[in-house]
Amino acid sequence: MSPTEFLQQLAPTPETLLLLIAAIALVESLALIGLLLPGVVLITAVASLAGHQDMALTGLLLAAFVGAVLGDGISFALGYTQRERVSRIWPLSRHPEWLARGARFFQRYGGLSVFLGRFVGPVRPIVPLTAGMLHMAPRSFLWANLISAALWAPAYVLPGYLLGQTWQQLLDVPSGLEELLVVLALLIVALIVAFSWLRYQVSRSGRIYRLLARSARQRPLLRRLWLNQSWRGQGEVPLASWLLLIFSLGGLSGLTIAVIRQDGPFPIDLHVYALFTALIVPLLPEAGQLLAKVGDLAGILALVLPWGAWLLARGHLAAFVHIATGLGAIAVLNILGKALIARPRPDTPDYLLGSLAYPSAHASSAVVVYGLAAAFIASELPQQRRVWAYWLAIALILPMALSRLVIGVHWLTDLIGGGLLGLVVCALVRLAWQSKPRTPLSPCPWRLLSVTSLTLLSARVIWLPPI
Repeated sequence: MSPTEFLQQLAPTPETLLLLIAAIALVESLALIGLLLPGVVLITAVASLAGHQDMALTGLLLAAFVGAVLGDGISFALGYTQRERVSRIWPLSRHPEWLARGARFFQRYGGLSVFLGRFVGPVRPIVPLTAGMLHMAPRSFLWANLISAALWAPAYVLPGYLLGQTWQQLLDVPSGLEELLVVLALLIVALIVAFSWLRYQVSRSGRIYRLLARSARQRPLLRRLWLNQSWRGQGEVPLASWLLLIFSLGGLSGLTIAVIRQDGPFPIDLHVYALFTALIVPLLPEAGQLLAKVGDLAGILALVLPWGAWLLARGHLAAFVHIATGLGAIAVLNILGKALIARPRPDTPDYLLGSLAYPSAHASSAVVVYGLAAAFIASELPQQRRVWAYWLAIALILPMALSRLVIGVHWLTDLIGGGLLGLVVCALVRLAWQSKPRTPLSPCPWRLLSVTSLTLLSARVIWLPPI
């Protein structure tokens, strides 16, 4: 079986896509579960696949409508019939503020809150539950549910469907490479969703963390390790950082061994390289060159200098040392890795002469810069808002990594290796930081510092050549 035939078999059937749209719409509107699901990303991805297969739009909209109506209806029924028990169900038992937020929204807008709540992300899965708990008239809820779902379905499905209808024309992808692009997109979405879910589960409010904590307390040796004095300043064991270190180090080790043993690029490297070589998108090469400047040494310095100066000026020496050590470590590890593995690039422009491929310094440096920024920012935020810092970091890292494929200077596995190396450094820095109590870094003049960083970065892009 050829790779193309294999990928075609992976493509979901129209019936499966209809079920996925309905299921995502239902779960995304469902109380408790919908709080943890990035429904917009999933619906856009599935609708894009449906558009690319030229499925009937009416069926997709109907599936999304039915799923949304059922999701809100189940949430309302749960609140209406289980009013006294809802607050004791996980995750609301760990986050009573979510119910309080929904109650405030309902009290402010009354019956209109069910209609408005459908389009307001933070309260969308909570408002129907709250309406049921407050015994909103079922007939009034039903009308608000039906009308809002009828407007919600096209608003969420049509953008993804349009993307699926037009991406072949916009990208001019040769026949045989379409399925590979679809699989890569699905893989990225799956990894992002898995990361988001796991990151929450291993925090103190997550189920995995609580299960491990309960198990550790039942065994004297593990209990002493779990309750070690060195972690008490944080109030929790840094389980997320430990798991990140274990998995990323294991993945990096395995991939690096495979790269050393492989004579030349892997088959997946060749397929992805052919895909990006064949892409014809206006301004895409220019965007790749722009990101090459943003992610090199001069670009990183332009980004981090204002923040480093602020940390020193405010006396946050420990934070400055940890971040600077992480940046220095990734630079040294990139140099050593390239020299020891000596993997040639697929293409070497003049400014990269003498530079090798594995691991990708742009990918690893982006992971360290934005990953550490997200981790330090998240530690200053309430638990329920921390995930947005990590999602923003992912949104900044992905284009930087993919730009190396656009300009053809890296193989796909170079980027994966660079990303894993960056995660190892991030985990080590965070474990060192979490080893003792730390003073908060806030308040921080983030608007001023962000504008200063972007100004320096713009000057770097305009006046300096790529390094």
